[in-house]
Amino acid sequence: MDALPETSARPEPRGGKLASNIVHFARTLRTAGLRVGPGQILRAIEAVEAAGLRNRDDFYWTLHSVFVNRRDQREIFDQAFHVYWRNPRLLEKMMDMLLPQIGVPAEQDKGKQLSRRLQEALQPGQGEAPEQSEEPPEVEVEATFTVSDREVLQTRDFEQMSQAEIDAALRAIARLRLPVPERRTRRYQPARRGPRIDFRASLRRAMRPEGLTELSRREPRRRPPPLVILCDISGSMARYTRMFLHFMHAITNDRDRVYCFTFGTRLSNVTRALRNRDVDIALQKASAQVEDWSGGTRIGQALHEFNNKWSRRVLGQGAVVLLITDGLDREGASGLDEEMERLHKSCSRMIWLNPLLRYGGYEPKSQGNKAMLPHVDEFRPVHNLESLSGLIEALGSSAVGADRRLAGWQTDLRKE
Repeated sequence: MDALPETSARPEPRGGKLASNIVHFARTLRTAGLRVGPGQILRAIEAVEAAGLRNRDDFYWTLHSVFVNRRDQREIFDQAFHVYWRNPRLLEKMMDMLLPQIGVPAEQDKGKQLSRRLQEALQPGQGEAPEQSEEPPEVEVEATFTVSDREVLQTRDFEQMSQAEIDAALRAIARLRLPVPERRTRRYQPARRGPRIDFRASLRRAMRPEGLTELSRREPRRRPPPLVILCDISGSMARYTRMFLHFMHAITNDRDRVYCFTFGTRLSNVTRALRNRDVDIALQKASAQVEDWSGGTRIGQALHEFNNKWSRRVLGQGAVVLLITDGLDREGASGLDEEMERLHKSCSRMIWLNPLLRYGGYEPKSQGNKAMLPHVDEFRPVHNLESLSGLIEALGSSAVGADRRLAGWQTDLRKE
């Protein structure tokens, strides 16, 4: 792997080292999870030959235009490019990750961490066990490893998953089913032993040649309530956005009357895009529709727009609202308390899903958290498959099971 020259008047010929390095770089991206095929590699080489190597930025955006076709691939490509083509800062960070660590508490790194998928792609076989062994492996050890992998996958944080674990988690999310309990509606449906007599059906039957032989009856119709999902896609939630979108796609295709919205600095309705059966096409349409990926967060403004434009359309017949956000608002919770109160009164059940709740020492100290907590019925973590399974069970039950700390926090906020 050779370093990228800073300036060059003419590109190298197709058979030189640059073409070989582009091929190896494409393999690295493919191992990290990007869909890179031979056709894209050939187009990348041709694009570099056409654009030239005048400076590093031109080379970066030339490869970016060929290899990146979705927003969630930008971060992996950016890190892979700077590591592969010799960015000293990221290489130092990568070497720090490879060196032995001692158990001394250090100050938390405020910068971007290198993706675990990219670490495994740049170091194939690093985490594999050595094949040389004097004694044959026992069957009990293999069985233990199999069960352990499943248990670790259930409790592994989405942020810390490798590419293989992410693929397994996405398959598990696609199999999720949502047993939402049915609610009684104002409409009626025919029934053999219903509590009410259907006069219209009885009169139609009386007009037949055999006359009226039996009164037709009806009973109240029951159906699951609408489910509204409001998902935060700001920069602080970027590492979880991909899993949440797959979760929203699985739920949308599992039952009817599911409405999905994303918000960062603005509100976007992605319901129609996620209704496509093909998850790749659905996410591609949603990605093209949303313009505020990985930006700031204006929760109050987004909820204000939802309450004014969408609440009367989708929050009917005892709707359930899932609010997925970490509660960090760049506007300082301006108007958030009023909008949360209005949203809570418009639905029958509001569940706040916060990935920060996975930490045992979590406390609602930000202004956004303090404004939102008094208006939620349940407060749950959402950071791994186990938490999603717990959410599915909670939605399948009509009983409200909030986090134990929620009642104490709400009491403290009322005293303040």
